[in-house]
Amino acid sequence: MTRILVTGAAGQIGTDLVPELRKLYGPENVVATMNRTPLSQEISSGGPTSSLDVTNYAAITSLLKVEKIDKIFHLSSVLSALAENNRWSAYAVNLTGLINVLEGSIECGVSQVIVPSSIAAFGSKSPQVDTPNDTIQNPNTIYGISKVFGEQIGNYYFERHGLDVRGVRLPGIISWKTEPTSGTTDYAVAIFYAALREGFYSCYLKADTRLPMMYMPDAVKSLIDLSEANGESLIHRTDFNVHAMSFTPHELSRAIQKVMPTFEIQYDIDYLRQNIAESWPYSLDDSAARIEWGWEPKFNLDEMIEDMFLNLRRTLNLN
Repeated sequence: MTRILVTGAAGQIGTDLVPELRKLYGPENVVATMNRTPLSQEISSGGPTSSLDVTNYAAITSLLKVEKIDKIFHLSSVLSALAENNRWSAYAVNLTGLINVLEGSIECGVSQVIVPSSIAAFGSKSPQVDTPNDTIQNPNTIYGISKVFGEQIGNYYFERHGLDVRGVRLPGIISWKTEPTSGTTDYAVAIFYAALREGFYSCYLKADTRLPMMYMPDAVKSLIDLSEANGESLIHRTDFNVHAMSFTPHELSRAIQKVMPTFEIQYDIDYLRQNIAESWPYSLDDSAARIEWGWEPKFNLDEMIEDMFLNLRRTLNLN
């Protein structure tokens, strides 16, 4: 049976990805790792776990050998706004950490590494409507630059060293299992918590800021589907656009008001995150992913809202 390691398993994506991988591959075959942030109870009690600092090469290779890992989902990353305020940490985790994982994979015989990229890999000179898979990339954030680096270095390790590195450019991710952090698109998570707790939300992006978004089950699906795709069908490797929906804070609030008519929204702009958001695409052309490995999302905006409220009410004991 395939042995899998997930770095950054305490983060937003890892919290959902690890349980799904354990369903598919067996709980004993998916090792979830964390550094400073504790793992969820579901993950820590559901299978093997380990502490791992991805900036420590010796620690990575030791764990890969001990656990006999075949495949890695490398999620450890310092995100957009946080990276701007903590550049040295972002360099260490996003750049050095990735190189350590790739070099460690070669040394320890790992067959595949999945490295998520992001819409942050695009910039102000990229076409913003239906952004093509192959186009100019000129990100102006540390996070975005690190994602372009990840795409290119992943291709290098595949072409020069035969390591099967794959990745998708994830849009903003919306989920109910983890509370929002400081990410630029996290308003679309925080708004649901605020709607249930206070009945209103103060949004840090302008009302008309359009961004591509995806519900977490589809994000997890995209990573697993790409991992399991036939490599011979792939023309791209580390840089697949994946799209599900696109909306503004105003449109999201109006959709929420369909099921919660008393909900209100106001705007208090954080210009660091606003400027980051304005450099990103409005929507993505994901035809390459659809053609090369059959990508197709399951959730639209209204379906996501219904499922978010259903699960959040249960999680927050509001039923």
